[in-house]
Amino acid sequence: MIKYTAIALLLCFVAGAQAPSEEKWESLFNGKDLSGWTPKIRNYPSGENFGNTFRVEDGKIVVRYDAYDAFNERFGHLFYKNPYGYYRIRLDYRFVGEQANQGPGWATRNSGIMIHGQAPESMGKNQDFPVSIEVQLLGGNGKDKRTTCNLCTPGTNVEMNGKLFTPHCINSTSETFHGDQWVKAEVRVLGDSLVQHISNGQLVLSYQKPQIGGGNVSGQDVIFGQKGQLLTQGTISLQSESHPVEFRNIEILNLEGCMNPTASNYKSYFIKSKPEDCVFAKKKKK
Repeated sequence: MIKYTAIALLLCFVAGAQAPSEEKWESLFNGKDLSGWTPKIRNYPSGENFGNTFRVEDGKIVVRYDAYDAFNERFGHLFYKNPYGYYRIRLDYRFVGEQANQGPGWATRNSGIMIHGQAPESMGKNQDFPVSIEVQLLGGNGKDKRTTCNLCTPGTNVEMNGKLFTPHCINSTSETFHGDQWVKAEVRVLGDSLVQHISNGQLVLSYQKPQIGGGNVSGQDVIFGQKGQLLTQGTISLQSESHPVEFRNIEILNLEGCMNPTASNYKSYFIKSKPEDCVFAKKKKK
């Protein structure tokens, strides 16, 4: 399998010995409010933030359950406005406090970054999870090994080592992070060709060909996609699964853009060409 770094180096070489472009990371969160984000919580329509589940506190996006009498399987997701296909996303997360009343045992200190997902408005009112690829974020219980940046597949499958992988989840090779410490998570997404999970700077999981298939999604009003359909892009969302969690430093590096070295907005790190984005200096009339 060709590693992400090898692809980047090859592209730099092909582009001609130009100095590597400075990476232009963009923040997905303004630190003040949820502008650009849409909540979708099970049993409620898209856009309704029941109980102020997703909120902003001290410059962070946080998930809270103080308005819940019981969790009652009201799984939630907070969707960013733009879909992406080739990109890197990174953030810091930590689990705090106690799990919501009657939250499922498996969801203790459990959240996720959903990628290649469906749009919130396409979800059924009672749908529990978006059809997507989940980068599962877990916190330790204080004693046992519990990896993070794992893979779960609500309504999807992937390929590993050239073979279709159909179990719902698989653990990464990450360390276990106990307590309320901040952990860095990053995902490198190259359309339908390669996805890599990184925990605190270490590559911990890789797979290919994310696609529609599998189960573990209920409540769809309209079935999303067709079995076997490769996922080349989709929404990004943050998960609410009954344990309070906090997110900060949410940033994205778009890897799709102008790959023409003569354009003013050329970037050597782009992976996917988008010629229509190229900007060229106007020639001066003689």
